[in-house]
Amino acid sequence: MIESTDHRQRHDRDAIVRVGNNCWQRVIASRFTTLIDSADYFATFAEACRAAERQILILGWDFDRRVRLHRDDPGDDLPNELGAFLVELVKRKPRLKIYLLSWDFSMIYATERELLPALRLRVQAPPRFHFRLDDSHPKGASHHQKVVVIDDRVAFVGGIDLSRWRWDTSRHLPNDPRRTDPDGKPYPPFHDLMVMLEGDAAARLGDLARERWRRARGWKLRPPDKKTTSPWPATLPAELEDIEIAIARTEPAFRGRDEVREVERLYLDAIAAAEKSIYIENQYFTARRLADALASRLAEDDGPEVVLVLPAKTGGWLEQVTMDVLRGRVLYRLTEADRHDRLRIYYPYQPGLGEDCISVHAKLLIVDDRLLRIGSSNISNRSMGLDTECDLAIEDARGDATIARYIAGLRARLLAEHLGCDANGVDATIRERHGLIAAIEALRGDGRSLRPLDWRIDPEVDQILPDDAVIDPLEPFSPSYFVSQYVPKSGKSAGQRRLTLFLGMLVALLALGAAWQWTPLETLLSPEGISGYLQSLASPEARAFAAISGFVIASLAMVPVTLLAVIAGIVFDGWQAFTYVMTGAMLAAVIGFFGGRFIGGDAIKRVSGSRVEQFSKRLAKRGTVAVAVLRLVPIAPFTVFNLIAGSSHLGARQFLVGSLIGLIPGLGTITLFSNSLWQALTAPTLLNVAIAIAVGIGFLAVAWITKRWLRTS
Repeated sequence: MIESTDHRQRHDRDAIVRVGNNCWQRVIASRFTTLIDSADYFATFAEACRAAERQILILGWDFDRRVRLHRDDPGDDLPNELGAFLVELVKRKPRLKIYLLSWDFSMIYATERELLPALRLRVQAPPRFHFRLDDSHPKGASHHQKVVVIDDRVAFVGGIDLSRWRWDTSRHLPNDPRRTDPDGKPYPPFHDLMVMLEGDAAARLGDLARERWRRARGWKLRPPDKKTTSPWPATLPAELEDIEIAIARTEPAFRGRDEVREVERLYLDAIAAAEKSIYIENQYFTARRLADALASRLAEDDGPEVVLVLPAKTGGWLEQVTMDVLRGRVLYRLTEADRHDRLRIYYPYQPGLGEDCISVHAKLLIVDDRLLRIGSSNISNRSMGLDTECDLAIEDARGDATIARYIAGLRARLLAEHLGCDANGVDATIRERHGLIAAIEALRGDGRSLRPLDWRIDPEVDQILPDDAVIDPLEPFSPSYFVSQYVPKSGKSAGQRRLTLFLGMLVALLALGAAWQWTPLETLLSPEGISGYLQSLASPEARAFAAISGFVIASLAMVPVTLLAVIAGIVFDGWQAFTYVMTGAMLAAVIGFFGGRFIGGDAIKRVSGSRVEQFSKRLAKRGTVAVAVLRLVPIAPFTVFNLIAGSSHLGARQFLVGSLIGLIPGLGTITLFSNSLWQALTAPTLLNVAIAIAVGIGFLAVAWITKRWLRTS
């Protein structure tokens, strides 16, 4: 039956998805399927790539060339390791080109990433294989999209990177011998999703990937010849055909480009449109605006049920003492709003995991039986405005029973996986119990199942962690962002001059930091120039005084202290460099602390309720430990943190002791290891190489001990 024009327009006006508002484009996918968990995705990715003819585009947050695509026999003569597999494809297919773009990651992830993957692949691969790290993003941001496009005919989008610690089956067995990283080390179970689609939607995703490449590399890629055959695997049935796909993005404002916040808008519109249920699986849950929207729906007399499936704990210790704390604050707000008992927060439980848990890495939202979205965006502030993201959505906006059944069926399959039961049984129980929560509660058991998440956080940890504006920012860091988050909007005229002076100093310091990075001032800090100047001084005492004074002045002028530590490690001998760095850092900290106390203290204390005032009280409550944690996990430039600490309720002794404890592992490691590494590179004797390795191992041990102390403190 063909709908009338009026009927079709009425449905379109009621649609959640709207081009130009909460999505970039709506395009047709000739075939569509959802791949649950990475074992299926890796195998399907490999099969589709084997059929590629002209172009493979890969966007990722991470990439590891050593990852095995199959943990059982792949059944052909191609290499099983990802990098070698792609290289061999290019060698065998003379018309095939591969473009791989991975985020040029923050050094905080250095221990989790493969060392120099681009260089290694460039040596192995033909010229038609292009691998680049993408750093064309604002400071503090990341490229988080996970997109693969093959010949503009088939595309994959979702939450899974082609990297380590991702492969797993939907059984999530506690001791699966196949679930090991490239070094042979086992890791906990991992749950995630990818969408595979074919047709015009894949071509539009190809346009997105090529535009990312142009921004990162400065040159355009041509689309492949559309006469190629589809690489959709013949053994993979399509779950849906000829459906409309919405593509939603997050892009931060950068280099004259306006920000794009379609991802956030689509979340908010979907939550507002829900009638019966909202089902969410996500790695994080810290986005303030989304939490406010859910709290508003929970407060309604006749609002939807809300079911959240989150990991019992996120990632390593750093995420657990930051993102898990922020999550706890948000979930507290939701439970307070849940006056009608329509909220459930679960984690997937698997017996035999011990202290490990299933890592829920999915980015899924299902509203009623009407809307499904899967993509790369976490429910975090940064996914709404800071990181690049790409989500896909399908919607039953016109009463299409096929799409509605598919969405309900996928939700049942996911719940069946988590509850350890049959998908048909889940679907039947939802109908019998007339609700999602009642069905889940009826099906929960003692074995593999969903269990209520204990999201509560230690009040002492909560007090020392700053708010989400710093840990999980909504937009790129800038002087205006810093001022908007931390400068009170109202206040008395008394002390205004000191407050203005304080803020002016912060802005000037941030501007100086930018100048050191993006202007010729950077050349003044070359190791050669510094070494030449110091050698011209007559006595060791004069050289020591010049080195320490230079460190203090440079750090006060917003030159990153990590850069100064590296330079010191190259210019001076090991322990001499360490002494100069620590002395200079502590002197700079003292100057900044007492400068903040003089300039900013009275002005900020006059304004009750400001975020800096609240942070100040939290800092003072657990002073030494708080300062040590924030030195190890820097949340603001070195000098800015010193000024804020000085204007707070924190005692000078607490600040100095905490700074010393927090700076020694980080700056010590950087200084001594850079010195040892420099010696090993410039004079590669067996002794120098052994010393570099020993120093690195020693300071990793110190960092581990310090981390353990901070966690137990």
